[in-house]
Amino acid sequence: MAKRCEICGKEPVAGKNVSHSNRHTPRMFRPNLQKVRAVMEDGTIRTVKVCTKCLKAGKVKKVATF
Repeated sequence: MAKRCEICGKEPVAGKNVSHSNRHTPRMFRPNLQKVRAVMEDGTIRTVKVCTKCLKAGKVKKVATF
């Protein structure tokens, strides 16, 4: 299962936590991914993992639920 945004390709990146005493410990920066039912370009409906930045920008056409 993919851990990346299917629209923009944003994925987890590694970094370091740096304490006040300047000790470095590993950490991950993970994108805020949401599962969304979306209408694709060819008209089909699919569940996709999309980051919240793409959702807010309107790059994904969501399916109306009743």
